[in-house]
Amino acid sequence: MGETLAKSRWYRLIPIAFVTYSLAYLDRANFGFGAASGMATDLRITPTMTSLLGSLFFLGYFFFQVPGAIYAENRSAKKLIFWSLILWGGLAVATGVVSNVNALIAIRFMLGVVESAVMPSMLLFLSRWFTKAERSRANTFLILGNPATILWMSVLSGYLIKAVGWRWMFILEGLPAIIWAFFWWRLVADKPRDANWLTEAEKQAVENRLHQEQQGIKPVKNYAEAFKSRLVILLGLQYALWSIGVYGFVMWLPSILNAAPNMNIVKTGWLSSVPYLLAIVAMLSASHFSDKTLNRKLFVWPFLLVGALAFYGSYLIGTSNFWLSFTLLVIAGGAMYAPYGPFFAIIPEMMPKNVAGGAMALINSLGALGSFAGSYIVGYLNGSTGGFGASYVFMAGSLLLAALITMIAVKTPDPVAV
Repeated sequence: MGETLAKSRWYRLIPIAFVTYSLAYLDRANFGFGAASGMATDLRITPTMTSLLGSLFFLGYFFFQVPGAIYAENRSAKKLIFWSLILWGGLAVATGVVSNVNALIAIRFMLGVVESAVMPSMLLFLSRWFTKAERSRANTFLILGNPATILWMSVLSGYLIKAVGWRWMFILEGLPAIIWAFFWWRLVADKPRDANWLTEAEKQAVENRLHQEQQGIKPVKNYAEAFKSRLVILLGLQYALWSIGVYGFVMWLPSILNAAPNMNIVKTGWLSSVPYLLAIVAMLSASHFSDKTLNRKLFVWPFLLVGALAFYGSYLIGTSNFWLSFTLLVIAGGAMYAPYGPFFAIIPEMMPKNVAGGAMALINSLGALGSFAGSYIVGYLNGSTGGFGASYVFMAGSLLLAALITMIAVKTPDPVAV
């Protein structure tokens, strides 16, 4: 049955989705390197303000998730992502030319607003092209843009800052999104029926399979009913707690490493990239076995639990052994990223397509609140305590709660169905 589904979907769409999300992540995560270099000194930014600036992105990101997803669901994900690419590239470039902190506050917030529609729109886009048995892998290849980008961005940003300064780093890393927007527009179609590179039989095969999968899902009348469902509420809370760990880690790892003895920004860049190598391997493995078994729950909560234990272990070791503590941080980073593909396959498989996009957007927007809290509170704890132990315990506790909620919220699939 699988042979009737065009293999060309994978090599035509997945690389494009990967590059698009990579560019979004590049312009969001390089702030950590700007903060760890000369930006704070040049703009006279206090440590507390640096924490706020790092987290303001997620406040903007929170507000426009659901409207963006509804637009993509009812009109065009392709058009929404095209304009988002141009706008977020422009804002990233503007970060490199600001002269005062007030302008930076506005840019960071607006960058979050512009990027807010990208993740749910891309997940919705992929759900229109890939079936249940493919979805975790398709989501993973999309979200791999996150750790893969940080991997090379960490190294590149360190060298760029050393060579041309933090301002040119933001400018040179913002321009590619504007250029890529035109490739995106030329290369993608919203739905299989719109693709001129598929035969009629191939279009029909994908549409039929997706339609069949919808038949077994309990109808949900509208967004209001979907948003009140136990599953969406619990997964929203789970994702908020999970995101505390992820973004506390992503935003502040460069600063944590840069504070170590005998460290410089280039070494920080290389070391910051290591957790994302493990993340890529873990994500690919988790998504493969999740699709093979169609068990999403089993490939989410155990990884979050490992992440919690690794953070706590790093806290217990403290500064007594840098390399052991760093190894545990690498494990925490890899474990936190591993479950993304299986997690975002849950909603399209349990919610009908008329509300799935909005439900994913709501969950992602609650995740943005967790990201805001994680990036702000971790920065605050680091600054106020003069060390990193308190923030490790905070991230460990958040991941532990996320693991427990996953166990409660998501049903284990019937072995007969698998």
